Amino acid sequence: MPGAGSGGGGGGGGLRVSTLNGVKVYNVSGGKAVPEWISDKKKRALRKDEDYLCRIELIQDLEFKVASTRIKASRDGKYLLASGVYPPQVRVYELAELSLKFERNLDSEIVDFQVLTDDYSKIAFLCADRSVCFHAKFGAYFKTRIPRMGRGLAYDPASCDLLLAASSPEIYRINLEQGQFQQSLQSRSPAVNVIGRSPSHGLIACGGEDGALECFDNRQATAVSRIDAVGATGNAEQQVTAVRFEDTEGMHVAVGTSTGQVLLYDLRSSKPYRIKDHMYGSPIHSIKWHRGIAGSSQHIISTDKRIIKIWSPTTGANVTSVEPTEPGGINDACVMRGSGLIVTAMDSPRMQAYFIPSLGPAPRWCSFLENITEELEEGGAAMYDDYKFVTREELHALRLTELLGTNLLRPFMHGFFLHSRLYHKAKSIADPFAWDTYRQQKVKEKIEAQRASRISMQKKLPKVNAKLAAQLMQQSGGAQEEEEEDEEVEEEEEGAGGKARKQRKAAASALADPRFASLFTDQAFQVDEDSHEYMALHGGMRGGAEERRQQQKRDKELLEEHFEMVEGEEDEEDEDGDEGERGGEDEEEEEEEDEEEEEEHEEEERGGRGKRKLVHGREEQGGARKRGVKEPRLYEARDDTHAAAFRNRQSLAAQKNLPLEDRIAQLPSSSGQVAAQGGSVRRAGGAVEFTVALQSRRRGGRGGL
Repeated sequence: MPGAGSGGGGGGGGLRVSTLNGVKVYNVSGGKAVPEWISDKKKRALRKDEDYLCRIELIQDLEFKVASTRIKASRDGKYLLASGVYPPQVRVYELAELSLKFERNLDSEIVDFQVLTDDYSKIAFLCADRSVCFHAKFGAYFKTRIPRMGRGLAYDPASCDLLLAASSPEIYRINLEQGQFQQSLQSRSPAVNVIGRSPSHGLIACGGEDGALECFDNRQATAVSRIDAVGATGNAEQQVTAVRFEDTEGMHVAVGTSTGQVLLYDLRSSKPYRIKDHMYGSPIHSIKWHRGIAGSSQHIISTDKRIIKIWSPTTGANVTSVEPTEPGGINDACVMRGSGLIVTAMDSPRMQAYFIPSLGPAPRWCSFLENITEELEEGGAAMYDDYKFVTREELHALRLTELLGTNLLRPFMHGFFLHSRLYHKAKSIADPFAWDTYRQQKVKEKIEAQRASRISMQKKLPKVNAKLAAQLMQQSGGAQEEEEEDEEVEEEEEGAGGKARKQRKAAASALADPRFASLFTDQAFQVDEDSHEYMALHGGMRGGAEERRQQQKRDKELLEEHFEMVEGEEDEEDEDGDEGERGGEDEEEEEEEDEEEEEEHEEEERGGRGKRKLVHGREEQGGARKRGVKEPRLYEARDDTHAAAFRNRQSLAAQKNLPLEDRIAQLPSSSGQVAAQGGSVRRAGGAVEFTVALQSRRRGGRGGL
């Protein structure tokens, strides 16, 4: 076991652990995964890779080239047998040596197999070409065929009968002592999916395509009993895909369905006493009754393609679950008897092994697991360490679509595998400021974490003027943070933000001052945002500061869209005389005015009244800019349509972006033309009346809206 004696969980050489319901699940087949497509030269170079050498490998070569289909342990617990593809083969592992003992290739894919003895000396294989192959220690021994495609098999050691379920109502029997076929067992189901035998009393259970469960005594050809196993679920179209008897008493049987449900039956009742749903909709293909050590509680380990669930048969409560993060689904699961080790056959090259201490101790042949699980804990996703999985959308973002079809991209599922170095290089080119953004985000998260660790008092908002109290609390919080800053910073900002700082301190004192206590307790002091006084003080806008800011931004956009600025003769003369001196001052003035407006808005939000005045006349331009006095601006509506839209607070940008055909279709009919004064537009469903009054603009006049 490479890396078993090494400590630490760094790099790829550590155990990956997950916790669910307080139960830890260790993946003891973790480590650096190597894809199959890399060359032999690169594989030899991995001998110098420290992460690869320190990987956790419970059993050496526990993998197949493509996928593993079935996995079982011998009855003596010394050998582990697994079948897989491609080519179709079986591998036998000697657990005492933690390594592969031998492997054998077969002519056809293995559907299922059964170990006939305590060790690996006699094995029966059911293959996809309707053949049944018998192997001994030295190799292949005998081969025969059955009439229909086989789906499962079981062995009855009392009568030496090998029972085979197939896509027919018959259950074929081969007597291995006499070496001949016996009379078949007749089922009433159109086909039999799965077959199981109780080691306690020898009863044989068969699950059919029609959802029925039939029990047979091997001494007679007809069924002893038959029930509708899936009827209790409410879906009569389900099939039985797994059957397992309890090992100790044999009075209970677990039935798995094709939609991911497990039903527990007592042989003395025709109704299930427990129904467990995996909630994935995948067929149940493996059920195990497990008891870790003598005296411990019994658990059921049921498996579908996506998850292994461990739960209690008495209460149905989940103990824990194992959901592999490796690509590919689960084909089979093997639980080592009396221990907490589970080995899974995956639809991927690598088989996975999981150790759950809560289920039982480690097996005797790997007792070291109990000593190293706590030392080698590591969290992380199981994926190829040197390769990054990217989707097609990410390839477009990285501008690497030209690599499609080359050896640099390896297709896998819904995306591709890309080498990590190439991925990071392309990422740095496509987004050169990604590191700066990531660094700023980490700094921000660290600052927020430090602030969260401070002791803060939770203040409840009052019932009266809760919005005003929230604003004052927010402002007072900013004042407290500023008190913690250095004195030098305060002196530097005294000129620019001194006034705002005083207002924040005033807000903090307003909350603590008992003279203003009635403002938040007496209902008579409730602020009415719909009153004329409130509208006059806040520019006719309701809501909080953010809402007022958005409304001001909206008004400014409508003003720029529907009006254009008017310039008189004096402006033209000034422009002719001072064109060279004021070439670039207009933009600077607009920026300064925008900044002044923003500062005024902030002052209004903090409770202060702005000192803005609406000026209708014009001042002298000679010293206005020097004194910082804002000049009045005169605007004129672009046309009647823009004037009407401004009154209705509507934008015509979306209408202008429409195609010409759609814009013509929206024009009013001739019967509903707009008059110059007091016109109306008639459309389907009613009329909208409005009045447009235009003022004539005289030469040198100040007229406007």
